[in-house]
Amino acid sequence: MKPILSQSIARLPIDVPAMADFIAGLQKANGEIPWSKGGKTDPWDHVESAMGLSAAGRCRAAGRADGWMADTQFPDGSGWSATRDGAAEDKTKDSNVSSYIAVGVYHHFLITGDRGFLKRLWPTLEAGVDYAVGLQAATGEIHWAKNIEGIVDPMALLTGSSSVFMSLKCAIAIAEILGKRRTDWTVALEKLGEAIRNRPNLFNMMKARFSMDWYYPVLCGAVTGEDARKRVDRSWDKFVVPERKVRCVCDQPWVTTAEASELVLALMAMGDRDRATIVYNWIVHKRYDDGSYWMGVTFPDGVIWPEERTSWTAAAVLLAHDALHDITPASRLFSHLFWERNGSAADRAARLSQRLPDSRERSGSRVG
Repeated sequence: MKPILSQSIARLPIDVPAMADFIAGLQKANGEIPWSKGGKTDPWDHVESAMGLSAAGRCRAAGRADGWMADTQFPDGSGWSATRDGAAEDKTKDSNVSSYIAVGVYHHFLITGDRGFLKRLWPTLEAGVDYAVGLQAATGEIHWAKNIEGIVDPMALLTGSSSVFMSLKCAIAIAEILGKRRTDWTVALEKLGEAIRNRPNLFNMMKARFSMDWYYPVLCGAVTGEDARKRVDRSWDKFVVPERKVRCVCDQPWVTTAEASELVLALMAMGDRDRATIVYNWIVHKRYDDGSYWMGVTFPDGVIWPEERTSWTAAAVLLAHDALHDITPASRLFSHLFWERNGSAADRAARLSQRLPDSRERSGSRVG
């Protein structure tokens, strides 16, 4: 679906210092960034909040947040999926959660250029990515998690595997900067990309109700070019509510700020600035005075729900703002063109394998 661009698209301002103050105000002395005051902490959203701080110029605070990941990581590279005040609340060891530190570290490096930071965090991100790759099936998808007994849950999630794909790209790029050789990660990336593009049956199809399953394969760069455009167009009306934002779940009357912000990132990744700007302009005024943003709002009644003010929602808006307005060197972190021009050798190999049709494509099945 192509939007009608008759409306005037303005650069609506956001209060970046206030948003950074809000996130930094939630950060604890040990670097941890919980969801909200008194709320839980999960490592994935913690990393996204750190990325928001970096995008806002608070790189020292972001570095402390990445340090918390190192301090709380288990020897096998995993970590609890959620904690509250230092105590485990969810003892699942999620592959996606363990590996996303690589995205946060690379984002921080793009802004600071600090190779010493990469060296310090290398053992942490290497262990986290190794944990995720250790849960990869022979068919390419990433098993979701292990439980507290160490038993693997064989379910694979498309959003989670897509996030691991992005983590692998960043980890391989960091490895090349530091002169490390991880050819096993290259193989894992290629297998994972092929599974995301061509084998939807490998993933939990019940999650297709969620908009993240729609745009994450594009956001992470597993699906690019004309296939990315077709994927976005195919489900645009299913998830996008004009003038309101983006549904979290296709069958519920609830639109959310974080999903809308990530859709902006996905659209900018594939070079669709027009639609990215339209969606962004639906976001910017849905905020509180303290720099936080609404998590979501129901429609058509317009009730803000839930009322929790989360660090990662503000961070997602900051990342969308950066991507759209090219403020920091990390604004192109998710850009397909950026990876095509500047990505690692492994990423170039993955793109090459994407262009070479396999037997399923030759027989008429669709990619993505």
